Order: sequence, then C-alpha cells, then structure tokens
Amino acid sequence: MPLLQLDLLLAGGLCAAGAFVQDGTDAQVQPEDASAQQEQTAAPSQETPLRTEIPPSRTLDDLIPQSAVGDAEDWAAQGVDGPQQPGPQPEAVAEAAQDGLEEGPDPAIAATLDGFEIPEPERLEPDPEVEALAEIDAPDLIEFPELEEFQVSDELILAFPADNDAFPERTNFLERFEMLSTVEALESGDDTVPQLAARARADEELLLEMLRTYGYYSGEVARQLSGGRRGDNGDVAGADIDPQVRFDILPGERYSFGEIDLGDLYDAPDSEELRASFGIETGDPLQSDRIIEEEQDLRVALGESGYPFAEVDAPSLLIDHARSEGDLSLPVEPGGKYVFGGVQSSDPDFLSGRHLSRIARFEDGDVYQATLQADLRRAVIATGLVTSVAVTPREIEPPQDGEPGQVAMDVEFERAPARTIAGAVGFGTEDGVKVEASWEHRNLFPPEGALRLRGILGTREQLASVTYKKNNFRDRDQVLTIDTYASDIETEAVEARTIALRGTFERVSNLLFQKPLSWQAGAEILYTDERNSVEDGEPGPRQVYTIGSVFGSATLDASDDLLDPTSGYRITGFAAPEVSRSLGETTYYVRTQADASYYQEVGTTVLAGRVRAAAIVGAEAFEIAPSRRLYAGGGGSVRGYAFQAIGPRDEFGEALGGGSVVELSLEARIQTGFLDGAIEVVPFIDAGSVARSSRPDFSVIQYGAGVGIRYKTTFGPIRVDVGAPLNPTEFDAPVVVYVSLGQAF
Repeated sequence: MPLLQLDLLLAGGLCAAGAFVQDGTDAQVQPEDASAQQEQTAAPSQETPLRTEIPPSRTLDDLIPQSAVGDAEDWAAQGVDGPQQPGPQPEAVAEAAQDGLEEGPDPAIAATLDGFEIPEPERLEPDPEVEALAEIDAPDLIEFPELEEFQVSDELILAFPADNDAFPERTNFLERFEMLSTVEALESGDDTVPQLAARARADEELLLEMLRTYGYYSGEVARQLSGGRRGDNGDVAGADIDPQVRFDILPGERYSFGEIDLGDLYDAPDSEELRASFGIETGDPLQSDRIIEEEQDLRVALGESGYPFAEVDAPSLLIDHARSEGDLSLPVEPGGKYVFGGVQSSDPDFLSGRHLSRIARFEDGDVYQATLQADLRRAVIATGLVTSVAVTPREIEPPQDGEPGQVAMDVEFERAPARTIAGAVGFGTEDGVKVEASWEHRNLFPPEGALRLRGILGTREQLASVTYKKNNFRDRDQVLTIDTYASDIETEAVEARTIALRGTFERVSNLLFQKPLSWQAGAEILYTDERNSVEDGEPGPRQVYTIGSVFGSATLDASDDLLDPTSGYRITGFAAPEVSRSLGETTYYVRTQADASYYQEVGTTVLAGRVRAAAIVGAEAFEIAPSRRLYAGGGGSVRGYAFQAIGPRDEFGEALGGGSVVELSLEARIQTGFLDGAIEVVPFIDAGSVARSSRPDFSVIQYGAGVGIRYKTTFGPIRVDVGAPLNPTEFDAPVVVYVSLGQAF
C-alpha cells in the first residue's frame, strides 16, 4: 500500500503525527503520545501560517447589546452591517491555508513520516452465528380476527372469534365461566375501578386456565378496563361508577393428544375391551375434562370386568409446544381377574353368611362386579339391623393358567338397636282423637325375623294386633307377614267389630330398591260383627259375617321415584275371590280394582293424574258385609270429603256403600323457591262416583278441589292438603284437611 499523503493535514496547520478520522468535512488528528503533543505545542513550527490566537469566549450579553433589548426589531434589521468582532476572519484563514499549501510540508514532519506505512488489515472469517441471525426472516404480523361480543353482565363483556369454527366450544366455555367468574360473583352495582381491576386480574387467570382445559395452550386473553366516571352529583370524592371490563379471547391453535401410556393395562386378559372403554386416541382434540371422564369409565370397566384389586394412578399430561401435542400417562395396574367365591359374615349369629349370600345378587362363580359388591352393602343396610357395614373382597384363590382367581366378600357390620318403642297422639277431622303405641323387636327370630305388638285407642278406632314379619324370606326383597288382630271401627258408613288372621307373601319395593315389578299374594279369614251406622234414623241391627278370601296384586312401576315421582307411570291390578256366610246364607263374589297414574314434568312443575276403577262381581251390594263394600272419599280418594262419605245413601242420608266405584284426580305440583325449593304448592281437583251395582252408572258424581303444600325431606315429601267439596251434600263438611307422608298418588 503506498504511503498516505499528509499534505492536506499539514496544510491545515496540524503538526502531530497519528491516526485520523474524517467525517466528510473536517479532519482531526488524534495524537498517539500526549508528551509529543505537549512538545509540539511548546515549540511550534515557525512556518505554520495558521497558528493564530483563539479569542476568549464571549457571553450572551457581549453578543446582544443592551440597546437590542429596548428595540429588538431595529437591532435585527442591522444584520451583518454591524461592527466586526475581533479575531481571525474567514478570508485571512483561507489565505493562510493557501500559502501553506504553496510552501510545502514541514521538513521535520516529512522526515518523521518517511517510510511510514499503514498495513492493510486481514479479512475476518465469517461468523456462523451472525450469518444465522441474518438468515432469520422478519416475523409475520398476525391478523387480528373479527370478534363477536357477549354481554355477561353490566360490568363484564367477553369477545370470541366471530368464526365459530375457530372456537366451537365457546357456548360451553361461556356458561362455565359465568359460574366461576369473580367479577360476576362479586358484582354489586357500586364497584369502583380498583375493585373491578382486581377482580378482572383474577378472571384473566381463570380464562387462561380454562383455555388450557379445552386444549388451547397457546391461547391469549386481552383485558381492557373502561368507564369509571364520577357520580352525577359532581362529588370528586364519590365512588367511580359504571366501570366495565372486556376480555378478548384469542384461543389460537388447539392441541391434540400425542402418545398415550396406560401402564400395564395390556397385561390384562380383557385388555382390548378395557382399552376400548378408554375413549381417548392419539390425535383427538385435547381436553382435560375428557381425561377425567375417560379415567372414570376405565375404572368402571375394570370393576365390572372382574378386577377387584385394580389400581389406577393419577393421570399426568406432558405438553410439547413444538408438536402442539400433549402426551398422556395414566398408570394402570389391573391386578388379576377374579370371580365371586362366597360371602363371609363378621357376626354369623346375628346375620349369617348363608343369609347374606341369599340376599346378594350374585352366585358363586360369577365374574366379580364392583356394582354387585356395592349392591350387597346397600341390601345389608336396608335390613335396618345394622348401623354401619363394609364389604371387602378377599383373595381365596389366585389366578393361574389363564383362569381367573376367586374372591370372598367379607361383610363387617355393627349391630343396631333391635328393639323399638313408638307412640303417637293426634287428632283428625276423620279419625277424631287417636292414641297409638307399638313395640317391635326386628331380629327376635334371626335372621330378620321381627315381632311387633301394636295398639290403638281412639274415638273411632280401637285395635290390638300381633305381627310376625320375615324380611328377605327365601330370597332378596321377599317378605312373609302373618298378622292377627282384633278391632272395633266406626266410620261414616260402617260399625264393625272384627277378629282376623291374615298372611301375605310379597315382593316389594322400598326406598333403596324401587322395582319395576312388585307383587303380593295372600289369604285371610275374619269373623266380623257389623252394621250400617244408622238405618231409618236409628242404629241398625248387627249382623255377623264369616269371610274367607285369597287375594293377589301386581304393580308395574315405571316412575322415577317411589314417594315423589316426577315422570313415568304406575299400573296396579288387584283381585280377591271371597266367600261370605251370614244368617245361614253363603255368598261368593270377586272384589277387583285397577289403578293407573301418570307423571309428566313441565319445567319446574309436575303434572300428575290418576284414575281408579273397582267393582264387586257375583253378588248384590246388600249381600256383602258393609266393611267389604265400595266407598269413595278421603285423602287417598276424593279430597274435600270425609273417609267413605261418597256413595249411595238411603232416605235418611246414610251411606250404604256400593258395588262399583270410579275416581279421577288431577294435580299440579308447582316448585317454589321457598326454603331452597323444598316447598311445593299443589292445586288439585278430584271426582268420584259410586254405584250400587257392579256396573258404574255415573248418576251422581261428587267433585272436590283444593290446594296442598308439600315439604320435601330426605325421606319423602310431607303432605298437607286442604280440600272442599264443589257440590256438597248436607252431610259434608265445608273444608277437610289431610296430613300424610308422600304424595297423594
């Protein structure tokens, strides 16, 4: 490289050697050695023409005279014609520079720079990281999607992409957010901006968490707070009003399920069926709720397929943002397949293992099912003889050679008090004063053999009875009952003194096990001394009847609840062939009855209807004992009338009873918000007709209407109905009140 020419520098009057920087107009020399600079300053070259003395700095007052302050415009108009300032003028500087160029460089400086070279710098190797950075494309700007607003409340707005395909879960998402939102839960109408802002931050975190729940792990939420103007009264210290927060929901890409690890599930003999019960596959849209649902389905499938010792650990989800997938791990240990191998009781003298096996719904050798284990526990509770019970599977034979093992069901329980003493005192418009007492031992004859003594003293009824009852007799939910009683009853139509023996064998529904089909079969024999209450205005003559009967009934129950149905229907049929002997005459007849009821839920109201038809075929009404004839009226019949008050009457207005009856009832069970919905209001209307013959004639129809209240409890509704006759006779009270447990039908 040739030597750099420094003539221009020298011409500028700079004496020191060194590097230089040029900005396009002036050149400045930076000395490499400060001492050299000082030396040059001490002994300047005599040949340097530009070495002049720099004038001292002047102040603003020197530049602007005092006269300019008084008349600024006149001073400004003077321009450059004013007096020249001392110091070197531009023309002199330029002339001196030209002289320096003509005279040539200083000999001392030329000698110093003789042979001086600036080497050419070596070319640098390219930096790979710098090249990689240079190759990065500029980021693409994301176009903000069109949003659709949803007004949640006066203070809260959510905005979702207007294209439903971008976030198809928004309806469910919005409903879920409304239930969890802090802003929505704490809204008072007087919220200030700081209060709303604090709640909005909590809701923002909630929305992000919810997006991840639905699989949108790259989703974003934009929060905007607005409003907060002062009150109209102008009070600056007043609270801010009308603040509002808006959340823009940008779900982004929805992640999907990646790899799915179910531990040792494939070691189970039924692995394919069990895997099918877990309905998540690789590639399915990711949603945390589905993991919980499918985990539960897998647990149920294991329990219902013979795996009593299966263990399923908590699921874990590993999110890979690079793949936009989540890898699911759900450790499963099946633990071997088993069949039932018997039932063992912890207290065989109280409830034997044999009896517990009888009430279980499985046989030895059946594939184990968790629901059958739970069902056995409920059945033991339903006996009413225990306070607590636990049913635990225990291995008695391990699986081997591809065959399932066996497990015994160990039933551990604590005895409940077996004896009960109960009593009641009451008054009713139908029954008058009544005092009732009972004593019961529910397991006097193990297992489940009960003895009950009962007595009633009242103005209209006296009774003494002894009852033997055997629950779960020979099979699950079958009951054998033998009852003997003596009674003296006086109703609106009949006075009867009766001694009876009655036995029934039935399969019944109860509060824990409502059955679609229940039935009853039985027989009774009774000796009764009866008369119509009044005949011709005087007490009628008594007549003795000896009656024998066999009977049976069946009920089809498709309702959703035993005591408080809201949907479905019930149909019951009853038939009882009877033989009656009185005054040397024998009479044969059949008592029949059919009941049907229907329930339909409409919003928060249940519409219910019932129809009943009964007839006595084979004998005239006067040939039948008064207590066996048909009547209508009462809380379970036509409300608004007394018990047995509807029916044919003689010329003195006394009820005679009939050979057929038809009843119809309609009511609306209206839900209210009182006591957290425990109160129902029930308007109703009933109608009934009783004919003397076995064929209804509807010559006289009695109507009753009223309103009732239902108070719902854990064991069923308590019913209070107030009814009035719509076409009363002179013998009917204006209002009748009924109180009982359960709905009227």
